[in-house]
Amino acid sequence: MLKYSGGHKVGKGTYWDLSNGGRIDIPNEGVLPGDKNSTYTRFPPSVMLLLGPILGLLYVIFLPFIAIAMMISLLAEKIFKGMWNIASFGWRPTEAYLAGKRKGKKKNDKTTDSS
Repeated sequence: MLKYSGGHKVGKGTYWDLSNGGRIDIPNEGVLPGDKNSTYTRFPPSVMLLLGPILGLLYVIFLPFIAIAMMISLLAEKIFKGMWNIASFGWRPTEAYLAGKRKGKKKNDKTTDSS
């Protein structure tokens, strides 16, 4: 693993900015974008091939914990939903009322014909 700064002339390869997850592909020789504060890491392809299954294993291991966290957040939302409705004043930014809000049923006024 080699570290490079932005603005350096580098050879062919894939360079990763670990601070924001960005990836830069250099097909031939080129200059890395950014200033001297931007740091890039170049991993050899063999390391990337080894990291793939390891990261997949970590995902599978932590997946049950992610599901438990989601269930806890859903339960907390159900419990505190009453308080949120008081504070939201009926406006929900995730809902679109393109056809307008439903209003009460209209009563048909029957007029009698005087015939």
